Amino acid sequence: MITRFAPSPTGPLHLGHAFSVITAHDRARAEGGRFLLRLDDIDRARARPEWEALIFEDLHWLGLSWERPVMRQSDRMNAYGAALDRLWAAGLLFPCTCTRRDIAEALSAPQEGAGPAHGPDGPVYPGTCRPDAPPAGPRPQDAVLRLNMARAAEDIAFDEETRAGAIRISRNALIGEVGDIVLARSGMGTSYHLAVTVDDAAQGVTHVIRGEDLFEATQIHVLLQRLLGLPTPIYHHHRLIRDDAGKRLAKRDDARALRTYRAAGETPQTLRAMLGLPPAT
Repeated sequence: MITRFAPSPTGPLHLGHAFSVITAHDRARAEGGRFLLRLDDIDRARARPEWEALIFEDLHWLGLSWERPVMRQSDRMNAYGAALDRLWAAGLLFPCTCTRRDIAEALSAPQEGAGPAHGPDGPVYPGTCRPDAPPAGPRPQDAVLRLNMARAAEDIAFDEETRAGAIRISRNALIGEVGDIVLARSGMGTSYHLAVTVDDAAQGVTHVIRGEDLFEATQIHVLLQRLLGLPTPIYHHHRLIRDDAGKRLAKRDDARALRTYRAAGETPQTLRAMLGLPPAT
């Protein structure tokens, strides 16, 4: 078994991160497997060295260990470019110049038989820039590239440990409820969906353990695995840690940041108990 934790160095880790990383770490250790740390730092405008350093401090404080060297997504742009080249050559990508306002206005216009306005990647793209035929020539650089879902979609399935049986998603559901997702962003060269799919395969991750808020995104990743000839791991989407109002924690919730608990004199053992996790072994 190989599990991983892939935080973004764009803010402090909070209780939700602690639950996820401890769950992934302990599962790998209990089964004699490997636990990996990966930094999701493709958003160079928001990633900061001080947040990266704090990630290491927090994880060390939790008593966790991981293999070195740590993979950084910012070092893997060639791998993402190769994946985009493969999808472009297959006629599955197209450039998009739509702004968020353009998409919102297109979706607000009355459309007979229109599908749901939102999917796992946000508003379902209305197809404004989608061409009738695959674009010719080399893949454009530093452009927004979308997946032509009508050309790419197929029936897919994946194993989810928190639900009985395989999860099956139809081609029609991918087209109507997910739509033409962005796989490359201008100034970034990739997207979360593409990077996480390529990196999980590169690291041989066998079990993806993460929050249930990412369950709906998994169909995107499984489809990309099929299109790129990559293996599909087993998924485990665990419960989320929420605040007193029932809202999912975010990095702006500094009161729940691990550094705050450390400064207050809490221990990793009391934090585990607070999260309903077993003591470290």
